[in-house]
Amino acid sequence: MTAIPLSFRKYSDDGPALLVLHGLFGSQANWGWHCKQFAEHFSVYGVDLRNHGDSPHAAEFNYPVMADDVAALIVDLGLQDCVILGHSMGGKVGMELALTQPNLIERLLVVDIAPVSYPEQAEGHLRVIAGMKALPLESIASRREAEEFLRDYIIDEPTRKFVLTNLQRRPEGGFRWRLNLAAIDASYDALRVMPAHAGSFEKPTLFVKGAESAYIQSSHKEEILSLFPDSDVKIIMGAGHWLHADKPQAFKKIAMDFLCAGA
Repeated sequence: MTAIPLSFRKYSDDGPALLVLHGLFGSQANWGWHCKQFAEHFSVYGVDLRNHGDSPHAAEFNYPVMADDVAALIVDLGLQDCVILGHSMGGKVGMELALTQPNLIERLLVVDIAPVSYPEQAEGHLRVIAGMKALPLESIASRREAEEFLRDYIIDEPTRKFVLTNLQRRPEGGFRWRLNLAAIDASYDALRVMPAHAGSFEKPTLFVKGAESAYIQSSHKEEILSLFPDSDVKIIMGAGHWLHADKPQAFKKIAMDFLCAGA
Protein backbone atom coordinates (compact mmCIF):
# COMPACT_ATOMS: atom_id res chain seq x y z
CA MET A 1 0.00 0.00 0.00
CA THR A 2 1.25 3.43 -0.95
CA ALA A 3 -0.08 6.49 0.85
CA ILE A 4 -1.05 9.45 -1.30
CA PRO A 5 -0.69 13.12 -0.29
CA LEU A 6 -4.08 14.35 0.87
CA SER A 7 -5.46 17.81 0.24
CA PHE A 8 -6.48 19.66 3.39
CA ARG A 9 -7.46 23.07 4.68
CA LYS A 10 -5.93 24.34 7.89
CA TYR A 11 -8.34 26.49 9.86
CA SER A 12 -6.21 27.51 12.84
CA ASP A 13 -2.83 27.19 14.53
CA ASP A 14 -3.61 27.16 18.25
CA GLY A 15 -4.34 24.14 20.40
CA PRO A 16 -4.15 20.37 19.85
CA ALA A 17 -4.41 19.05 16.31
CA LEU A 18 -7.92 18.04 15.23
CA LEU A 19 -8.39 16.24 11.89
CA VAL A 20 -11.92 16.21 10.44
CA LEU A 21 -12.74 13.38 8.01
CA HIS A 22 -15.85 13.55 5.82
CA GLY A 23 -18.12 10.78 4.58
CA LEU A 24 -18.72 9.07 1.23
CA PHE A 25 -19.45 11.51 -1.64
CA GLY A 26 -18.34 14.38 0.61
CA SER A 27 -15.36 16.67 1.09
CA GLN A 28 -13.80 18.74 3.85
CA ALA A 29 -15.94 21.69 2.69
CA ASN A 30 -19.05 19.93 4.01
CA TRP A 31 -17.64 20.46 7.50
CA GLY A 32 -16.55 24.07 7.01
CA TRP A 33 -18.88 25.63 9.57
CA HIS A 34 -17.97 23.15 12.28
CA CYS A 35 -14.26 23.39 11.48
CA LYS A 36 -14.46 27.14 12.07
CA GLN A 37 -16.20 26.55 15.40
CA PHE A 38 -13.65 23.97 16.52
CA ALA A 39 -10.85 26.30 15.41
CA GLU A 40 -11.43 28.42 18.50
CA HIS A 41 -9.88 25.63 20.58
CA PHE A 42 -7.93 23.40 18.18
CA SER A 43 -5.53 23.45 15.27
CA VAL A 44 -8.13 22.18 12.83
CA TYR A 45 -7.35 20.36 9.58
CA GLY A 46 -10.27 19.68 7.25
CA VAL A 47 -9.10 16.71 5.17
CA ASP A 48 -10.20 15.47 1.74
CA LEU A 49 -9.91 11.69 1.72
CA ARG A 50 -8.54 9.97 -1.40
CA ASN A 51 -10.85 10.05 -4.42
CA HIS A 52 -12.78 12.95 -2.89
CA GLY A 53 -12.56 16.73 -2.92
CA ASP A 54 -9.20 18.01 -4.12
CA SER A 55 -7.21 14.93 -3.10
CA PRO A 56 -5.63 12.67 -5.73
CA HIS A 57 -7.51 9.79 -7.32
CA ALA A 58 -6.37 6.19 -6.97
CA ALA A 59 -7.85 2.86 -8.03
CA GLU A 60 -7.13 1.28 -4.63
CA PHE A 61 -9.89 2.36 -2.29
CA ASN A 62 -10.48 0.74 1.11
CA TYR A 63 -10.11 1.53 4.79
CA PRO A 64 -6.51 0.34 5.24
CA VAL A 65 -5.21 2.59 2.46
CA MET A 66 -7.33 5.54 3.60
CA ALA A 67 -6.09 5.15 7.15
CA ASP A 68 -2.51 5.01 5.88
CA ASP A 69 -3.13 8.23 3.92
CA VAL A 70 -4.24 10.00 7.09
CA ALA A 71 -1.37 8.52 9.08
CA ALA A 72 1.11 9.79 6.49
CA LEU A 73 -0.47 13.25 6.67
CA ILE A 74 -0.13 13.28 10.46
CA VAL A 75 3.52 12.25 10.24
CA ASP A 76 4.34 14.64 7.39
CA LEU A 77 2.84 17.58 9.29
CA GLY A 78 4.68 16.56 12.47
CA LEU A 79 1.45 16.47 14.48
CA GLN A 80 1.39 15.09 18.02
CA ASP A 81 -1.48 13.85 20.21
CA CYS A 82 -4.04 14.14 17.41
CA VAL A 83 -7.77 14.11 17.82
CA ILE A 84 -9.81 12.57 14.99
CA LEU A 85 -13.42 13.40 14.12
CA GLY A 86 -14.88 11.26 11.36
CA HIS A 87 -18.37 11.10 9.87
CA SER A 88 -19.73 7.91 8.29
CA MET A 89 -16.98 6.65 5.94
CA GLY A 90 -14.62 9.10 7.62
CA GLY A 91 -15.62 7.60 10.96
CA LYS A 92 -14.60 4.16 9.75
CA VAL A 93 -11.29 5.59 8.54
CA GLY A 94 -10.80 7.06 12.00
CA MET A 95 -11.62 3.75 13.65
CA GLU A 96 -9.26 1.87 11.32
CA LEU A 97 -6.46 4.28 12.16
CA ALA A 98 -7.18 4.14 15.89
CA LEU A 99 -7.21 0.34 15.94
CA THR A 100 -4.11 -0.16 13.78
CA GLN A 101 -1.94 2.86 14.71
CA PRO A 102 -3.22 3.99 18.10
CA ASN A 103 0.00 5.85 18.91
CA LEU A 104 -1.07 8.58 16.46
CA ILE A 105 -4.42 9.34 18.13
CA GLU A 106 -5.33 10.54 21.61
CA ARG A 107 -9.09 10.86 21.24
CA LEU A 108 -11.65 9.71 18.65
CA LEU A 109 -15.10 11.10 17.82
CA VAL A 110 -17.15 8.91 15.46
CA VAL A 111 -20.23 10.44 13.86
CA ASP A 112 -23.17 8.14 13.01
CA ILE A 113 -21.37 4.95 12.06
CA ALA A 114 -20.49 1.76 13.96
CA PRO A 115 -17.55 -0.67 13.61
CA VAL A 116 -19.70 -3.21 11.75
CA SER A 117 -20.45 -4.24 8.17
CA TYR A 118 -23.51 -2.70 6.54
CA PRO A 119 -25.05 -5.00 3.91
CA GLU A 120 -28.48 -3.48 4.48
CA GLN A 121 -27.30 0.03 3.57
CA ALA A 122 -26.13 -0.84 0.07
CA GLU A 123 -29.30 -0.17 -1.91
CA GLY A 124 -29.44 3.58 -1.26
CA HIS A 125 -25.78 4.13 -2.07
CA LEU A 126 -26.00 1.97 -5.18
CA ARG A 127 -28.90 4.10 -6.44
CA VAL A 128 -26.76 7.21 -5.93
CA ILE A 129 -23.86 5.64 -7.82
CA ALA A 130 -26.17 4.49 -10.62
CA GLY A 131 -27.61 8.00 -10.99
CA MET A 132 -24.17 9.58 -11.06
CA LYS A 133 -22.98 7.11 -13.69
CA ALA A 134 -26.09 7.65 -15.82
CA LEU A 135 -25.96 11.46 -15.78
CA PRO A 136 -25.02 12.64 -19.32
CA LEU A 137 -22.18 14.90 -18.25
CA GLU A 138 -21.27 16.18 -21.70
CA SER A 139 -24.78 17.15 -22.74
CA ILE A 140 -26.43 18.66 -19.67
CA ALA A 141 -26.57 22.45 -19.79
CA SER A 142 -26.99 23.36 -16.12
CA ARG A 143 -26.86 22.14 -12.56
CA ARG A 144 -30.64 22.43 -12.41
CA GLU A 145 -30.91 20.07 -15.36
CA ALA A 146 -28.57 17.66 -13.59
CA GLU A 147 -30.70 17.76 -10.46
CA GLU A 148 -33.87 17.07 -12.46
CA PHE A 149 -32.19 14.07 -14.06
CA LEU A 150 -31.10 12.67 -10.69
CA ARG A 151 -34.61 12.87 -9.18
CA ASP A 152 -35.37 9.44 -10.63
CA TYR A 153 -32.40 7.97 -8.78
CA ILE A 154 -32.09 10.04 -5.60
CA ILE A 155 -35.53 10.82 -4.17
CA ASP A 156 -34.31 12.58 -1.04
CA GLU A 157 -33.66 16.24 -1.92
CA PRO A 158 -30.94 16.94 0.71
CA THR A 159 -29.03 13.85 -0.45
CA ARG A 160 -29.41 14.90 -4.07
CA LYS A 161 -28.09 18.40 -3.39
CA PHE A 162 -25.25 16.92 -1.32
CA VAL A 163 -24.19 14.66 -4.20
CA LEU A 164 -24.35 17.58 -6.62
CA THR A 165 -21.69 19.45 -4.64
CA ASN A 166 -19.31 17.14 -6.56
CA LEU A 167 -20.48 18.35 -9.98
CA GLN A 168 -18.03 20.73 -11.67
CA ARG A 169 -18.37 22.61 -14.94
CA ARG A 170 -15.55 21.94 -17.42
CA PRO A 171 -13.91 24.90 -19.23
CA GLU A 172 -14.46 23.17 -22.59
CA GLY A 173 -18.15 22.62 -21.84
CA GLY A 174 -20.23 20.07 -20.05
CA PHE A 175 -19.60 18.85 -16.52
CA ARG A 176 -17.44 16.38 -14.63
CA TRP A 177 -17.60 14.62 -11.29
CA ARG A 178 -14.85 15.88 -9.00
CA LEU A 179 -14.71 12.61 -7.08
CA ASN A 180 -13.41 9.33 -8.49
CA LEU A 181 -16.73 7.70 -9.32
CA ALA A 182 -15.10 4.72 -11.05
CA ALA A 183 -13.09 3.80 -7.95
CA ILE A 184 -16.07 4.27 -5.63
CA ASP A 185 -18.21 2.06 -7.86
CA ALA A 186 -15.56 -0.65 -8.17
CA SER A 187 -14.67 -0.63 -4.46
CA TYR A 188 -18.06 -0.08 -2.87
CA ASP A 189 -18.17 -3.50 -1.20
CA ALA A 190 -14.89 -2.67 0.57
CA LEU A 191 -16.51 0.46 2.04
CA ARG A 192 -19.28 -1.47 3.80
CA VAL A 193 -17.02 -3.71 5.89
CA MET A 194 -16.01 -3.28 9.51
CA PRO A 195 -12.58 -1.78 10.27
CA ALA A 196 -9.60 -4.10 10.56
CA HIS A 197 -8.28 -4.66 14.04
CA ALA A 198 -5.88 -6.78 16.02
CA GLY A 199 -6.92 -5.45 19.42
CA SER A 200 -8.81 -2.53 20.88
CA PHE A 201 -8.39 1.24 21.12
CA GLU A 202 -8.14 2.02 24.83
CA LYS A 203 -8.33 5.81 24.63
CA PRO A 204 -11.45 8.01 24.96
CA THR A 205 -13.94 7.54 22.13
CA LEU A 206 -17.38 9.01 21.55
CA PHE A 207 -20.01 7.79 19.09
CA VAL A 208 -22.69 10.34 18.19
CA LYS A 209 -25.89 9.01 16.66
CA GLY A 210 -28.77 10.74 14.89
CA ALA A 211 -31.99 9.45 16.47
CA GLU A 212 -33.61 9.07 13.05
CA SER A 213 -30.63 7.23 11.55
CA ALA A 214 -30.20 3.44 11.57
CA TYR A 215 -26.42 3.39 11.29
CA ILE A 216 -25.81 2.92 15.03
CA GLN A 217 -28.15 0.43 16.68
CA SER A 218 -28.46 -1.07 20.14
CA SER A 219 -27.32 -4.41 18.69
CA HIS A 220 -23.95 -2.78 17.91
CA LYS A 221 -23.18 -2.05 21.58
CA GLU A 222 -21.21 -5.23 22.22
CA GLU A 223 -19.00 -4.72 19.15
CA ILE A 224 -18.43 -1.07 19.98
CA LEU A 225 -17.36 -1.81 23.56
CA SER A 226 -15.15 -4.74 22.56
CA LEU A 227 -13.13 -2.50 20.23
CA PHE A 228 -13.51 0.81 22.06
CA PRO A 229 -13.86 -0.02 25.77
CA ASP A 230 -13.47 3.62 26.86
CA SER A 231 -16.40 4.79 24.76
CA ASP A 232 -19.86 6.28 25.08
CA VAL A 233 -22.77 6.93 22.73
CA LYS A 234 -24.70 10.19 22.55
CA ILE A 235 -27.97 10.58 20.63
CA ILE A 236 -29.21 13.77 18.97
CA MET A 237 -32.99 13.82 18.71
CA GLY A 238 -34.60 15.00 15.49
CA ALA A 239 -31.44 14.33 13.49
CA GLY A 240 -30.65 11.83 10.77
CA HIS A 241 -27.38 10.59 9.31
CA TRP A 242 -26.17 14.13 8.54
CA LEU A 243 -26.78 15.14 12.13
CA HIS A 244 -24.14 17.87 12.09
CA ALA A 245 -26.22 19.61 9.40
CA ASP A 246 -29.63 18.72 10.87
CA LYS A 247 -28.82 19.92 14.40
CA PRO A 248 -25.56 21.91 14.16
CA GLN A 249 -25.73 23.57 17.57
CA ALA A 250 -26.61 20.37 19.41
CA PHE A 251 -23.82 18.52 17.65
CA LYS A 252 -21.35 21.33 18.33
CA LYS A 253 -22.06 21.20 22.07
CA ILE A 254 -21.71 17.41 22.31
CA ALA A 255 -18.56 17.42 20.22
CA MET A 256 -16.93 20.32 22.09
CA ASP A 257 -17.71 18.81 25.50
CA PHE A 258 -15.96 15.61 24.47
CA LEU A 259 -13.08 17.11 22.50
CA CYS A 260 -12.23 19.76 25.07
CA ALA A 261 -12.25 17.23 27.91
CA GLY A 262 -8.89 16.07 26.63
CA ALA A 263 -7.48 19.45 25.61
